[in-house]
Amino acid sequence: MALQLTLKDVAEEAGITTGYLSQLERGMAMGSVATLQSVCGVIRLNVGDLFNEPNAESSPVLRFADAARKRFGNEASKVKISPSHFDHLEVLVGHFEPGGDTGVEPYTHGASEEILLVIEGEVEVTVDGTTNRLAELDSLHYKSDRPHKVAEATGTAAARVVWMMAPPTY
Repeated sequence: MALQLTLKDVAEEAGITTGYLSQLERGMAMGSVATLQSVCGVIRLNVGDLFNEPNAESSPVLRFADAARKRFGNEASKVKISPSHFDHLEVLVGHFEPGGDTGVEPYTHGASEEILLVIEGEVEVTVDGTTNRLAELDSLHYKSDRPHKVAEATGTAAARVVWMMAPPTY
């Protein structure tokens, strides 16, 4: 699909500067989820398209060590571990460096049921303005159309989480 948009066109429509968009494109800056959603809205992609491997093999095995990590937010990354062709479930593993988060602003996506499970460290999850602190193996469920944000809670140790969404929204 050729949209015939310049970098300047996309940046203006997404509400960001051309320089920042250029840095995002070259992997020199990390965008918040809200920023990625804005850019993807302009270029008619789903945010999940950013996490899909273009030539993914059909093997049912995903080697986490080989998976492409996508940076987002502040000092955070995600790996999609569910195949693109799944239409009922999506699973992502998130890693937050000390003090890392999904971005300054809470964000929404789709209208899925979402479960966040902490597998390492501690995080604070804010949904609709209510913040819950979660430790290892704690979980929280919410609708993805509710404004939410995740942040590593201690400021001194990394955290790892798993997001499970049905149906997929990325």
